[in-house]
Amino acid sequence: MVSDTESCYPDWETVYADNAIWVYRMIVRRIGNVPDAEDLTAEVFLAALRPLRTTATVAQVRGYLRAITRTVLAAHWRQRMGWEITSIDDVPDVPHEAEHAVDSAAQQVHRVLAALPDNYRRILELRFLQACSVKESASQMGVSVGNAKLLQHRALRLAAVLCEKDER
Repeated sequence: MVSDTESCYPDWETVYADNAIWVYRMIVRRIGNVPDAEDLTAEVFLAALRPLRTTATVAQVRGYLRAITRTVLAAHWRQRMGWEITSIDDVPDVPHEAEHAVDSAAQQVHRVLAALPDNYRRILELRFLQACSVKESASQMGVSVGNAKLLQHRALRLAAVLCEKDER
């Protein structure tokens, strides 16, 4: 990590390497969804690629990336949830314990999904990990929309039971 904020980055790889983690953490803290956070982090760097010059100081680059991150988050919330965001406050970096909690939760999700029958796991992956609609999920699974809804309901109930057992 470049510590001298008055110096400049030598190239784009260094810009990315020095800033990707904090941008990702800032996004995942606010949306809580790891796959979306990864996509939005990529969006931030793609948006910065053209207008940002590597002759800018480290402090200027970080400020610009922070502003782009806020803009990308606002667009995400506006598109996904219909919320108009007027202010996104800075939050200090996530403590190590919180990162561990996110990793632990992700591991629990993987354990629960692995324990589900194939059709239950598939419907949950389509609906919640790939953000497919019920109709799209039904089509991909080759079942009716009503059957997809029933599968989702049963899969969520079983997943809840498995989560409770996993927590004990």
